[in-house]
Amino acid sequence: MNRPMPAFSNGAAQRDAQLSAEVYDQPGHLIRRAQQIAVSMFYSTMGHEVTPVQYCVLRILQDHPGIDQVTMARLCALDTSTAANLAVRLEERGLLHRMVPMKSKRFRLLQLTPKGAALLKRLLPSGYELSNRLLQALNKEEQKVFLRLLKKFVHLNNEESRAPLELLDGRDRVMRSDESSVLEPRRRRIKRRAS
Repeated sequence: MNRPMPAFSNGAAQRDAQLSAEVYDQPGHLIRRAQQIAVSMFYSTMGHEVTPVQYCVLRILQDHPGIDQVTMARLCALDTSTAANLAVRLEERGLLHRMVPMKSKRFRLLQLTPKGAALLKRLLPSGYELSNRLLQALNKEEQKVFLRLLKKFVHLNNEESRAPLELLDGRDRVMRSDESSVLEPRRRRIKRRAS
């Protein structure tokens, strides 16, 4: 992004002004601003019943009922203490059950309650609307490129996160997101045979 620079008589002052203006072009700043915009659009589209992270937890539990708290943390890219606090808060609100299995009291299994499932069912259409709103300023080709590059950036830098995303493979084993590309061709082959 090129901004017109004011005229300076001093070369050092011009250089300092240019450096301060360039912060708006820095990837970190732009990512932070994108996050602010995404969160603001989340609340204006989805309401204030859940936070973006709580919505992610509910979606993960919808897809993986009965997973343990540590696995939920990995699938949501959260540290385990944050995930535990989230689970407690969602349980207090009646949106999920935390169950202690009889075999081991060291971990908790998580399941959506009927109230949590009903809330999620109500929010899902707004989730699709939010996705559309977030991308509507871009044309269809730009949307594809933006999402492809965003996924690539997140995937390639996953290990830089304090809580790297981990996915479940087809056998419900946890794996790092950077391992998912190894499984991708296998999934495609399986789908082709089934068709």
